[in-house]
Amino acid sequence: MTAAIAPLPADRSAAARPAAARPLADPPSAARPLDVRPVTGLSRTDPPRAVLSRTDPPRAVRPRGTAPTGAGRPVRLLVVEDDRVIAGAVVQRLSSTGYQVDAVHDGTAAIEAAAAHRYGAVILDRMLPGTDGLEVCRRIQERDPVPVLMLTALDSEADRITGLGAGADDYLTKPFSPRELVARVAALLRRVDRATALAEAALADEAEIVAGALRIDPARRRVSVDGADVHLTRTEFDLLHALARRVGRAVGRAQLLTEVWDWADATTARASLGTAARAVDSHVKALRRKVGGHRIRTVHGVGYALEALP
Repeated sequence: MTAAIAPLPADRSAAARPAAARPLADPPSAARPLDVRPVTGLSRTDPPRAVLSRTDPPRAVRPRGTAPTGAGRPVRLLVVEDDRVIAGAVVQRLSSTGYQVDAVHDGTAAIEAAAAHRYGAVILDRMLPGTDGLEVCRRIQERDPVPVLMLTALDSEADRITGLGAGADDYLTKPFSPRELVARVAALLRRVDRATALAEAALADEAEIVAGALRIDPARRRVSVDGADVHLTRTEFDLLHALARRVGRAVGRAQLLTEVWDWADATTARASLGTAARAVDSHVKALRRKVGGHRIRTVHGVGYALEALP
């Protein structure tokens, strides 16, 4: 019987952190030990920061959304976490799933790594020494938008909205289950693939959506209100698009989790409502701030509806 894996711990103080990462309990027998290597290509005069990686990722069956990006290479991820225990556990878990994983431990190194490499997604701790996670997220998204899963010990609504407003696509509150982390990353990558496919399909057959003063161009993934462009994150656009396809009609949270967050089906989504529903609500609040709160109506006990208003 496989031993249960305890949730990853919340942040520890610097004094309490051990120098090296601990592996998760009962790692797969075929797993290789973590190797430490530098991220190459960084433009700094001091020695490159070490990152945790695997020289030979296990040949595991990859879940949907983790298909190789080309030439048989696995998706490359960047983990940004100052707690080396958490970083080591996250790297090991994601590597054993078939990803190629780099890890850095402060905001400056994260910005440098993101500039030097193209990552499929970034797993980013909000509370970092020096440049914090919010600023790191903004800087990364300004240069080359990439899906970001933010890890945080802060669970208030205001904190979640702030993180989403900085450009994060999803968030996960510490302590968290390693299984949920892997599922969230896979779903994030599936959304990227789906958004690309939808954009390509829209070029051929999907017309611009007009809902009062709000205009949505699915082909170019552009949104405007009264002629002024509105900058949305990838997830915010997908959420608005899901509502805009049914202007005036209520769309349930479970349905939104299925369409936007790529949950397996509405039944599973309904059974898992709770923290997942809070993710929907937080994204809606962030979206309202950008397109106008009066345009997205709350349907109590159901979900949300987009209204065609001036």
